[in-house]
Amino acid sequence: MSANSMDKQMKKQFGFSLVELVIIFIVIGLLMAAALPKFLEVRDEAKKASIEAVAGGYSTAVLSARAHWEAEGRPSLGDGNNRIHYVEYDGVEFWLTRSFGNEGKSSGFRYGYPTALKTTGQTSVPNQISSVDCINLMENLLQNPPRVGDQAGSNVTDLHYTAQANLSDNTCVYVQQEGSDHQFVYELQTGRVTVELQ
Repeated sequence: MSANSMDKQMKKQFGFSLVELVIIFIVIGLLMAAALPKFLEVRDEAKKASIEAVAGGYSTAVLSARAHWEAEGRPSLGDGNNRIHYVEYDGVEFWLTRSFGNEGKSSGFRYGYPTALKTTGQTSVPNQISSVDCINLMENLLQNPPRVGDQAGSNVTDLHYTAQANLSDNTCVYVQQEGSDHQFVYELQTGRVTVELQ
């Protein structure tokens, strides 16, 4: 074999032709088009599972705090219709709901569900729940709470949940962030926690 023919064989380059590259891109595009909806569905299912887990933990903590209060003999301050209930749960003191107001009339609430943090020396329950109370409840009832804040006062992009007090129906509404509008609601009157998937 001559040196000239050997040089020609060595100079021959290997690679894809333009047609082969176009076909590869079309195949990859079709695979992505088929896989993307499945991926998005998995992400949405993961967000649903996440909020259901957090809401379940929250509900369990609310019921545990109430059970702890019952087990301790329903501790309270004051007497008669002026009694206000509290419990120390997992090292934190919480004010609890009560069924009767100071004038002896039904309050529409069931006994013993957390409403706000009880700070040292504090002897009265806040008149109405605030978004700060909702944030404090989530941060102190759960063992490992997700980042939660008030939508108006925080950088929402850094939060997993925003908390909002709804005074008209005495609820704390926790909205999942990260591209989702799923939420769960804590009803102070009944102690119920419900998940609302969007």
